[in-house]
Amino acid sequence: MSWNTLITGYVQHEREHEAFHCFAEMQREGLSLDQTTFLCILKACGTTKVIAKGKEIHYAIVKRGMLEKSTMLCTALVDMYAKCGALAKAKEVLEGPLARDVDSWNALILGYARQELSSEALKCFERMQRERISPNEVTFIYLLKACGSIGAIDEGIRVHDEIANRAILEKSIAVGNALIDMYAKCGVLTKAQQVLEALPVRDTVSWNALISGYINEDQSQEALNCFTKMQREGLTPDEITLTCVLKACGTIGALRKGKEIHYMIMTRGLLANNLMLGTTLVDTYAKCGLLEKAQQVLEELPIRDKISWNALLAGYLQHGKDFEALKYFTLMQREGLSPDEATFSCVLKACGTIGAMDKGIQVHDEILSKGLIKTHAMLGSALVDMYVKCGVLAKAQKVLEELPIRDTFSWNALIAGYAEEGHSNKVLECLEQMQRENLSPDDVTFLSILNACSRTGKSAEAQLYYETMSTKYGIIPKVEHHTCMVVIFGSEGRFDKAMSMIETMPSLNDPSVWLALLSACKKWGNVKLGRLAFNNVTRLDNVGVAYVFMADIFVAAGMEEGAKYVKAMRVEM
Repeated sequence: MSWNTLITGYVQHEREHEAFHCFAEMQREGLSLDQTTFLCILKACGTTKVIAKGKEIHYAIVKRGMLEKSTMLCTALVDMYAKCGALAKAKEVLEGPLARDVDSWNALILGYARQELSSEALKCFERMQRERISPNEVTFIYLLKACGSIGAIDEGIRVHDEIANRAILEKSIAVGNALIDMYAKCGVLTKAQQVLEALPVRDTVSWNALISGYINEDQSQEALNCFTKMQREGLTPDEITLTCVLKACGTIGALRKGKEIHYMIMTRGLLANNLMLGTTLVDTYAKCGLLEKAQQVLEELPIRDKISWNALLAGYLQHGKDFEALKYFTLMQREGLSPDEATFSCVLKACGTIGAMDKGIQVHDEILSKGLIKTHAMLGSALVDMYVKCGVLAKAQKVLEELPIRDTFSWNALIAGYAEEGHSNKVLECLEQMQRENLSPDDVTFLSILNACSRTGKSAEAQLYYETMSTKYGIIPKVEHHTCMVVIFGSEGRFDKAMSMIETMPSLNDPSVWLALLSACKKWGNVKLGRLAFNNVTRLDNVGVAYVFMADIFVAAGMEEGAKYVKAMRVEM
């Protein structure tokens, strides 16, 4: 009895290795192992995922003939195998001769849910029903977890219907919260909110599920609205709530609300042991442009890690403070923190922007020494982009060719570099090589191609590639593609083609395309079309250069009064 008590205590306090040691001592002393002993050790095996020990215990249980007599041991074995990821073995145990109960099925369903095997979890539920084993609240929670993890909304609705038929929501807030979470993770936020509002009782967890859903769907203002409603109900936000709300504040620049949350965090002393909350606070201030405040928060954190530093570095980059980003990268390393792929991506971007190639080469060497390039395609793209922006296109191409993983992003970085320099032949060579590697160009690729054609005056090729985007690759042209084509046609004085291109756009409310047309009208002295372009530019955005262009068009046409009028308009802007 004393050994079992000790083993149980160790397992309850998550000290599984001590539990294993005690179990080994029991065996050495030749003491009898009973059901309680095996239940505790199986739990420890599942928690630590030590499947070899679990199999050893399974054999010992079978050898003693205990499995045929104990549903609890059957459930513990299923749970252990499921937690270790051995779902086939877990299913094999469950389908043994012993009568199954709801707990053993729940253990298997949870195993499938953790592996995001929603369909298998639902098959278990169907078998439970065929065997007339009544599901409990835990069953439904696990099923909803499975559906939410892979966005299986149809299956989730089926589970919701079953819950409604059993009137479970009236008495179980945990099931209600799982239902909100499922709909939120599937992106069906209207339904998630309906479920929340219909709950007879809701708590902080209910609101957290909905708020998280809105943030994941980039609806930060709705997340803040939910937070306000939650507070009106007298519920106290927990650390998860506050982290979510800070993310929303950073996304939409809600600085005042972010400061309010910061004060709430400080008065409750939550930064003392929550690194995630501290990191999110740094990120919020950084995204809102208060970089000194973000730096201050970081420096005052009792614990900071590379993710905290990355938030600050990204903030400096976002606001064009590239030299400062490199400075804080150095400080981060002085703290003994090892940069990760996100850190290096930020630093390479800063190096490219300010042309700090020596620093970029140093970072490149560090990336290679850590072997990160083998597993992070993003870093390969960042390296190529850095060398391109530093103007060393030959080195950029060499780096790309040596990458173990090449993707569309890395090719796009090189193609953009060649396009910027007007090397249209190199751009097309890269496109051909991409296709030989079975990589499909995207809208960014084609924008670079069109830019290259624009710089070299290849309008026929540009039109061909513009048409190929949609006909061959199914890419819908964006405003940038239309604008580039208008520039190309306008530079040749082909205003009929330029206007036809503008008329195909889904919306005529983008000033950039009209400014491109106005620039062409200035070059060719087209007063009539210039007026149309000018009126549309100024209707949408008072761009100063538009007034300069229009005045120049009037002057070139000998229309001095028109030029004076436009210049007067600009003064009144």
